[in-house]
Amino acid sequence: MMARLLPMPLHSGLLLVVWLLLNGFSAGQLLLGSILALAIPLITAPFADRQSRVVKPVAMVVYVLRLLIDIFVSNIEVASRVLRSNSHLKPGFIAYPLQLTGDYPLTVLASTISLTPGTVSVDFSEDKQWLYIHALHIDSEQEIIDSIRNRYELPLKEIFS
Repeated sequence: MMARLLPMPLHSGLLLVVWLLLNGFSAGQLLLGSILALAIPLITAPFADRQSRVVKPVAMVVYVLRLLIDIFVSNIEVASRVLRSNSHLKPGFIAYPLQLTGDYPLTVLASTISLTPGTVSVDFSEDKQWLYIHALHIDSEQEIIDSIRNRYELPLKEIFS
């Protein structure tokens, strides 16, 4: 019964907290935020992907920390490349062969690649076997593929296994 009235309790709590932080703490805002925090998850629950769940939360925390470090390091690397002459840059596209399946894990992988400076996820192939990536500088296509596979895709397979 409780799961039907509150299908996503974590989302409801976060919605209420964010609402109050953005709009201030008052009785009216608490009431309106509570109504929205209950109504929005009830309306959106049927659209939630029930298949992909984080199975290993500790691995997810390690993944996020690794991603934050990679974003920091990539920012420095991209800044140093951009501040030098553009004649040394070798931009291009890479067709990355996917081993990961599931819409949510694939979205996390594509977002991770786009969050890391110097690379942007462009599109998935129709059969979701390939992810097309634009890179600011490509010395070795295989090196980039191996790096993405080892640093991001394999840990995501473990997290969502």
